Amino acid sequence: MKRFLSFALAAALLLPLSARAEPADKWPSGPITNVCTYSVGSQTDVQARIGALPAEKYFGPPIVILNKAGAGGLTGWNWFMDHAGRDGMTMTVYNLPNFIAQSIVKKNAKYDIHKMEPLANFAADPVVLFVPKDSPFNSVSDLVEYAKANPGKVTLNGSGLFVGHHIALLLLQKETGAKLTYIPEKGGSDALQSILAGKVMGGFNNLSIAMRAPDKLKVLGIADLKRHEFMPDVPTFMEQGYKSLDDATTNFRGYALPAGTDKAIVDKAASKTYEMFNDPVVIENLKKTGVPYRILDRKAMLDIFAKREAILKELLKDYVEK
Repeated sequence: MKRFLSFALAAALLLPLSARAEPADKWPSGPITNVCTYSVGSQTDVQARIGALPAEKYFGPPIVILNKAGAGGLTGWNWFMDHAGRDGMTMTVYNLPNFIAQSIVKKNAKYDIHKMEPLANFAADPVVLFVPKDSPFNSVSDLVEYAKANPGKVTLNGSGLFVGHHIALLLLQKETGAKLTYIPEKGGSDALQSILAGKVMGGFNNLSIAMRAPDKLKVLGIADLKRHEFMPDVPTFMEQGYKSLDDATTNFRGYALPAGTDKAIVDKAASKTYEMFNDPVVIENLKKTGVPYRILDRKAMLDIFAKREAILKELLKDYVEK
């Protein structure tokens, strides 16, 4: 028995630090790694770093961003599921609706809403539909009616497949019966440049992207529950009669831990993360970058996760990889 206990103790000491559980009152025991699944300088990366600016004030140790980019976030989230310990020392930055849509469509996605524990949300960047300033379209209905009369002729781009921009197009198409042609780009900035260069007729993109060239664009509608303070003159899709384009495509971003983490640590992390995101330093810097911020707690995000999954499972059922 003594030999067995000695062997068990030695084996435990050989476990990686990420595999050793620690009580919540000792957490965190050092710097927290936060996996960002997009490249350095991307919107998600910049916002994730802003969110972590006052980390030492709330957590003690800092939060260190680790970028694992590729395949629209799939590479990093798969890495996170494989490598993150369940000790609360490795977080990730979630991005809705991207990660939920990928978890439904991609057969090699190792994640879904049941494998992540949202802590708190810091940004909510709504999707807008915009066209060049000289476009003949002056409203969403102008574009929809033209598309109905000319099936497939309206070309609209976005930052990739099964991201909020693509989903917004699919929702508009489903609600109106108009046939639209979607052009996926490498990112939101690339999509904006293609529109300004006249390569496509318009696009769905983030409000923060549209704000980069306000004098060269007409924003026809915003997919959110109400008008945004950054663009108060732009009506929502819902105001214009398109009920499916509420805030289901809004890019919600925040921090999460992997499921399986001790509940006491999840609750403590959620409380501290929510406090950190409400810090004036975070809000001031998000405003400076033109990012629409929306600070939401864990309970609110659990509800949003579930509602988004229900909508996307129905919308994307014909796109699921076999």
